[in-house]
Amino acid sequence: MRIINRCRRLCAALLFIGVSPVVGIASAQAVDVVIGVPNWPSAAATASILKVVLEDNLGLEVELQNGTNPVIFEAMDTGSMHVHPEVWLPNQANLHGKYVETKGSVRMSPNGVPSFQGMCVTKASADRTGITAIADLSDPDMAKNFDTNGDGLGEVWVGASGWASTNIEKIRAKSYGYDETMELLEMDEALAMADLDAAVAKDANHVFYCYTPNHMFALYDLVILEEPVYDASKWTIIQPTDDPEWLEKSSAPVAWDLAYLHVHYAASLEESHPEAAALLSKVALTTDQVSHMTFGLVVEKMSADDYAKQWAIDNADLVDSWMK
Repeated sequence: MRIINRCRRLCAALLFIGVSPVVGIASAQAVDVVIGVPNWPSAAATASILKVVLEDNLGLEVELQNGTNPVIFEAMDTGSMHVHPEVWLPNQANLHGKYVETKGSVRMSPNGVPSFQGMCVTKASADRTGITAIADLSDPDMAKNFDTNGDGLGEVWVGASGWASTNIEKIRAKSYGYDETMELLEMDEALAMADLDAAVAKDANHVFYCYTPNHMFALYDLVILEEPVYDASKWTIIQPTDDPEWLEKSSAPVAWDLAYLHVHYAASLEESHPEAAALLSKVALTTDQVSHMTFGLVVEKMSADDYAKQWAIDNADLVDSWMK
């Protein structure tokens, strides 16, 4: 398998979506709640919204800290962080299983946001190449339609470094066989969307990992590539944190199951700040609301902090429902 790692520094990506890379530096003032911020726009927006809500309604001192999924879960386990704003399940099923189901040190809000995941091409790409299914990418002749550097292999963005879905897309590429015909590009989402912008502007063919909730479907005319429906018996996923031979032992030659996004929080909050734990357990968002968050940060270029403050005003009734 050929994997091109074009990941840039995390702070650069977070600056793009409005989260300061210096957030998280300890201050002299005591911090009540620390919220982890993974490196994608909707998580940054949700983290900032939770910060505003907890500060304005409960009078708590809340801090944001950048972190990957494993780092945030481990920190919630030890108490150095308290909230993960957007855990994707089943993507992070291994972390959820360890800290929620086995250790019991982390709690999950039961209100999940439905999410689709798959592979997309632009409508123009589908019209030009005739591609309809993800398995078509394993055909060397089809793959060449997505070759931009002349090496005979196509290129496909499979996600950002640190995303559980990125590892799963590598497994899916191996399972479908297009790891032999396509270079698997791993880079921050901001850079990947810039590549998509450039491809659309140049009327060039483009294939990439796509998901909802996300602003990309509002900006572009996209085609979701077909694949066999999800079958649990054919979905064997092992993450690198669990086994060094994760890729060889995994297989997923079918579509993703419907995913759900949940707020997770440290069980220790139930003792230190029970009112915060109660509020977090009632957080409920819709797919449209989360999609609007990514649009606001990425397309409208709002900072996560400014977006969160306005969101809290516009959704005061919803926030009140979390307080009951």
